[in-house]
Amino acid sequence: MGNAALRDLAAIEDVPFAELQGSVVAVDAHNWLYRYLTTTVKWTSDDVYTTGDGEEVANLVGVVQGLPKFFEHDLTPVFVFDGAVTDLKDDEVKQRREQREAAEQRLDEARERGDELAVARLESRTQRLTETIIKTTRELLELLDVPVVDAPAEGEAQAAVMARRGDVDYAGTEDYDALLFGAPLTLRQLTSKGDPELMDLDATLAEHDLTWEQLIDVAILCGTDFNDGVSGYGPKTSVTAVKEHGDLWGVIEAEGVQVENADRIRQLFRDPPVVETPALDLDISPDVSAAREYVTETWEVDPGEVKRGFERIEQSQVQTGLDQWS
Repeated sequence: MGNAALRDLAAIEDVPFAELQGSVVAVDAHNWLYRYLTTTVKWTSDDVYTTGDGEEVANLVGVVQGLPKFFEHDLTPVFVFDGAVTDLKDDEVKQRREQREAAEQRLDEARERGDELAVARLESRTQRLTETIIKTTRELLELLDVPVVDAPAEGEAQAAVMARRGDVDYAGTEDYDALLFGAPLTLRQLTSKGDPELMDLDATLAEHDLTWEQLIDVAILCGTDFNDGVSGYGPKTSVTAVKEHGDLWGVIEAEGVQVENADRIRQLFRDPPVVETPALDLDISPDVSAAREYVTETWEVDPGEVKRGFERIEQSQVQTGLDQWS
């Protein structure tokens, strides 16, 4: 889920939505969707989002409830979907799978003893983005006229590079890896109440007197999604070591540490596999009627659960039209 140790180093501050109006944000779709999916499952009865065939599409509830935040604040989202998982991430994927399987075991035990609170909590922890969830999310976004970009690998890398190239104004993700992929400005907490957080790469580098390349080396010492890091090297220790010895190779030579695949990880952050940003139609005109029918009739989601979300989308579009004519 990104390099959480960077939280201690990153320059982050709250930013009012009023300062973001008119901006375009490349959203790490899997990251954004997973947060709404788990929240929906945790706090919503499963009969709301389960079809007669037993297919669970809690994601559709999450999308309808989450998108209005962008529209109401005149933010244009571009959803970036993950592609293939890099082999460097095999250990991370294995660890997440083992954690999910352990949670599934605890979930079965909670169901057997009738512990409803534990069931709700553990059901959210065992969620994963299935083919159905990805497919239905994309189809709903298409009906709502929200642009989509397919990354060849990591979605947050594609979003970060789009921001780096100036194709969008911000990357949008909870992952601190956006700093390592070079996103100048990243919006976090887009799935939370209140204003989002703004993570600033230049301010981060200036605060610690580091280059972007050195920040990557610091993160590798701490540990990333692609490596476990070096024992005893937290954020502050890693900053000190990299500044003293110049770069990761200097630390390895001077302090005798070992970092597996260091050169590949460095290269991945500096030059990740991405695609050129396709031509994007940013004049969004949602077909709310078709979207509502898709969610409530095709996929049998309880209409009451998405009623307010669709109303907010409609109201935001009316307000946008009024603003354009004012």
